[in-house]
Amino acid sequence: MPLHPQAKAFVDTLAEDDRPSWEELGVEKAREVFLTFEELCGDAPELARVEDHTMPCGLRLRLYSDQSTAVPVTMFFHGGGWVLGNLDTHDAFCRRLADASGCAVVAVDYGLSPENVFPGPIDDCYRATEYVVQNASRLNVDASRLAVAGDSAGGHLAASVAIRSRDWADFPIALQVLLYPVIEPNFETSSYREFADGFGLTRDNMRWFWSQFLGGQAGASEAAPSHAASHENLPPALVITAEYDVLRDEGNRYAQLLQRSGVEAQHQQHDGMLHAFLHFAGIFDTGMEVGQQVAAEIGRRLR
Repeated sequence: MPLHPQAKAFVDTLAEDDRPSWEELGVEKAREVFLTFEELCGDAPELARVEDHTMPCGLRLRLYSDQSTAVPVTMFFHGGGWVLGNLDTHDAFCRRLADASGCAVVAVDYGLSPENVFPGPIDDCYRATEYVVQNASRLNVDASRLAVAGDSAGGHLAASVAIRSRDWADFPIALQVLLYPVIEPNFETSSYREFADGFGLTRDNMRWFWSQFLGGQAGASEAAPSHAASHENLPPALVITAEYDVLRDEGNRYAQLLQRSGVEAQHQQHDGMLHAFLHFAGIFDTGMEVGQQVAAEIGRRLR
């Protein structure tokens, strides 16, 4: 279907502004610019608990809950191509997720690339999830009912943590929530070719993000969740994709791969939408609506 009017207005504004691309800005400047997008992120509800915690290894976590009792918990890994973002860039989304799901959300400030290359960000997210499970009583959460979630590169991290958890059997994950996830560095899919430029996230952006994440290693296959030895016995999945997104096809195919492997995978492609429409719910009504639906599904699955 045609671009949603709000998506059309967004890409028109991007064209008028003619901002440098992330790769043109370079790592440090790109991170500074990404922080300025807070006004696009929508409402940030007040919650009973918003707590910053630091793990012994130095990783920072932010716990969100509007409940005083120990409720199920969703680990959240933010997007930004493994290069951009932090606890603050996705604060509004995490607040809405906790508010609407009735569950606790724990956001992870994993080490960014290129300083922390593959598999470093996955290691950080897995270690953080393990920490929450082991310290559930102290954190006042019920980690026996656990989900992992992430948007974009965070979706890649959530999928990777789900695979590792199955293989290592350290803790059970009840649900993986993959929001327009990065899955593999295949830049020749139909969506990559069709939306290579002019729709927000570009093919050149993603080439650069993958380069920063891999750090020159020849580990692209090992880093791709789609290339895992098996996809059987993975947690149930909710996969959200956007029609006008270079990542659309890999997200759609991963949902299908999970289904073919016997995994309960619910997939929704949102037509007319761009990449990051959930993160930027302040300007996309559909992002706010779908975010509420995602939260309700997490609450239903975990409670």
